[in-house]
Amino acid sequence: MIRTQIQLTESQAKALRKLSNAEHVSVAELIRRSVDNLIKSSAIMDADQMRNRAIAAVGRFHSGKTDISENHDKYLAEDFS
Repeated sequence: MIRTQIQLTESQAKALRKLSNAEHVSVAELIRRSVDNLIKSSAIMDADQMRNRAIAAVGRFHSGKTDISENHDKYLAEDFS
């Protein structure tokens, strides 16, 4: 573990202590969990993650149109106008 120092408002510290007592875990553990949740929900992805998401999306959606590859610009213009 790496030790770090943060500053909280009085109300944040009070609420964390209250939650800490209710859940029977340390304030530090609550902060670690919060940081983990923030990291997981972050939009930051590395190149491999973005590539894997793009590959997973291929073929998952169907428009019912058979000429998308030829007329994609036309369809985009129609949808954005």
